[in-house]
Amino acid sequence: MNEQKIAKKVNEVLEGNRVGTLATVVNNKPHSRYMTFFSDEEGIALYTPTNINTHKAEEIEANPNVHVLLGYSGEGYGDQYLELSGTAVLRTGDQLKGRIWNDHMKEWFDGPNDPEYVVLEITPNEIRFMNEGEETPQTVQL
Repeated sequence: MNEQKIAKKVNEVLEGNRVGTLATVVNNKPHSRYMTFFSDEEGIALYTPTNINTHKAEEIEANPNVHVLLGYSGEGYGDQYLELSGTAVLRTGDQLKGRIWNDHMKEWFDGPNDPEYVVLEITPNEIRFMNEGEETPQTVQL
């Protein structure tokens, strides 16, 4: 499966499921929390806003391996979802921060130029597409 097709499938899940879980590693154990995810729509990276002074930022700097779950809304039976394993980095570039910014973030940040506002960029190395029909789970190694 090529990267464009993978990105399209990821974006299909994201369309109705922006909120998912992000797991980081702390002392060799997973630490999960809910986050809001965005994609670059053409590639396979995911993005999520956060504060530079959070535990997750420290955890990612110590160990960049992450796991994301997206999807599974509604009744919870047979809903399409994905599991994504990859690595995360903290991005501070103004262009990316501006693209991800929305007014819901005003509760936590002064604006897209707030120095505490950063974006986690998650580059997947494996994506599992679940509940897409008879051919799932479908695992794609990247």
